[in-house]
Amino acid sequence: MNDLFSTISRVIRTRRTTKPPKLNGQKIPDEQVNQLLELADWAPTHGHTEPWRFKVYAGAKIAQFCRQHAELYKQETPEDIYKPEKYEKLLHMGDKASHVIVAYMRRGDLPKIPVLEEIAATSCAIQNLLLGATALGIASYWGSGGMAYHPAMKEMLQLREADIVLGILYLGYADDSAHEGKRTTLLSEKVEWM
Repeated sequence: MNDLFSTISRVIRTRRTTKPPKLNGQKIPDEQVNQLLELADWAPTHGHTEPWRFKVYAGAKIAQFCRQHAELYKQETPEDIYKPEKYEKLLHMGDKASHVIVAYMRRGDLPKIPVLEEIAATSCAIQNLLLGATALGIASYWGSGGMAYHPAMKEMLQLREADIVLGILYLGYADDSAHEGKRTTLLSEKVEWM
């Protein structure tokens, strides 16, 4: 095994999800976040559509985004299923994050490219970013809860109808080391050699 494969393998195998409350509030230099976005930009893309887009929040803009997200939940959730604790969770989700990034697929102008492929390409871009974060010792969380997939979120972000939010990324540092990874299904049960 060569050194590059070993390095890539270690980064992939050690990437973990760190929930935002586990972050410690330490700030990531904006230059490093930009480096992660540069890695994201090298995702595979059919027809060179490069559909991945990112809205980056830092500093006071994080609290502003979280407040807007929580208010969307309050406004758009029917009274009988509204939960004040969920509102509070959304309101404080970014309290200890250094950066919050909304990742979305911007539908390109090539209708022959299936939407699924544009979503897949954007997901690859997100994974590139997350792997880069792991390599730099940055904790990350790819969230899809709250109002992430709700049409009101697209409106709040001023996205087009054809665009699709794929998640909200919370980046920062954590004091606790990541837990051990596991897989619950053997690889041999997922692969069929023909």
